[in-house]
Amino acid sequence: MITRNARPGLVLAICCLSLLLVSMDVTIVNVALPAIRRDLRATTAGLQWVIDAYTLVLASLLMLAGSLADRFGRRRVFQLGLALFTLASASCSLAPTLGVLIACRMLQAVGASMLNPVAMSIITNVFIEPKARARAIGTWGAVVGVSMGLGPLIGGALTQAVGWRSIFWVNVPVGVVALVLAQMFVPESKAPRPRRADPLGQLLMLGALAAVTYAVIEGPTLGWGSPFIVGLFAGTVALVAALLAYEPRLEEPLLELRFFRSVPFSSAALVAVLAFGAFSGFLFLNALYLQEVRGLPAFTTGLYTLPLALATVVCSPISGWLIGRSGTRTPLFLAGGGIALSALLLASLDARTPLSLVVLAYVVFGIGFGLVNAPITNTAVSGMPRARAGLAAAIASTSRQVGASLGVAIGGTIAQGRHGAAGGLTGAMHVFFALAAGAGLCIVALGALSNSAWGRETLQRTAKLIEDGDRAASGAVR
Repeated sequence: MITRNARPGLVLAICCLSLLLVSMDVTIVNVALPAIRRDLRATTAGLQWVIDAYTLVLASLLMLAGSLADRFGRRRVFQLGLALFTLASASCSLAPTLGVLIACRMLQAVGASMLNPVAMSIITNVFIEPKARARAIGTWGAVVGVSMGLGPLIGGALTQAVGWRSIFWVNVPVGVVALVLAQMFVPESKAPRPRRADPLGQLLMLGALAAVTYAVIEGPTLGWGSPFIVGLFAGTVALVAALLAYEPRLEEPLLELRFFRSVPFSSAALVAVLAFGAFSGFLFLNALYLQEVRGLPAFTTGLYTLPLALATVVCSPISGWLIGRSGTRTPLFLAGGGIALSALLLASLDARTPLSLVVLAYVVFGIGFGLVNAPITNTAVSGMPRARAGLAAAIASTSRQVGASLGVAIGGTIAQGRHGAAGGLTGAMHVFFALAAGAGLCIVALGALSNSAWGRETLQRTAKLIEDGDRAASGAVR
């Protein structure tokens, strides 16, 4: 048998293949939403749940999956995730009703949660040398950009040529190949001192995310002032407060709040929420706009997003290069500026807007989004103790999925709220793109803050605090 540790490049390729599956699945569904609406008679809220059922469960379980991998073996959990994701994808393709599809999407997300943070832990432990690890993380960030950009194109082609169910079929052979390759080439590893389970923290996090997402999505239907919606928002606040009070009392909490004493780490988490919120809401509304307002077929919709995908593909590795050359400040400035400029270009979008202007805005958005992924991961992981890299990456990945859930929830809710109003969907997009422009400007500000002298000082203090705490805990165990 081939020695597993002898081929780090191949291990990186296998991990990136799993990332391609998970990230592309978030976006590939968007272009198929109008077809799903027609076939399964879904409302706008139902379409939101097709997306958010996946991202919500994924966000809730990422950190738990990372700790399970540290305890039971990273390759073992990674393979379990691949198998579950592949099986759930096949089930999604057979779903007879919207409710079944949403349930299968949740099962998909359980498998997906075992892939991204675990793969990052595998990469971190295979690539020991700092420069090689930085290049590997840059490649990882590039794959996120590529997969998120290519999803609409592939989804549009499959939906128009075969039907919306085919967007889930494509995961099956790729998942099987990744599963076999992982068995052959990925080394097994465990944490020297695996983290303890935190079931109460897990329940509090899941409850808070589910409550706020449900309230935002169903608010237009049930009424924002209804007792149920108000209760959900109040419950969200209570659950978050309980989580923040409970986690610091644990020796090994699910959510390591000490990480957030680092300004760069906190900035990376917030940038992830803002960037992925803008991107996911953009894709959700864009698919409805091009097909239901402009009357384009699914494949043509995918073609119109191809410039966005190409810009993302080109700029993702450039972002990694810029980080290696001068740090994360420049790519974050350009990323935030690109997202803000694109949103401003689309701020007056209507049914008669020249499609050339729409495509230009897509290119600018793709540039911004392509540049933002590598800085998120690099900032979250760099400077932290290597033993905690997996948890740090998991929190960054969780922030991405929280942003994706909120982006779809907010974008769809604005669309529901303006149903029948002047401008309809395009009016809703004006409001959303105003918010997206603000998100882009916030990313620029966070890029400056995370690279300030004060920011670097807080990172050093936080890393030392965590290392000292880990040494003290390890000594107590012995």
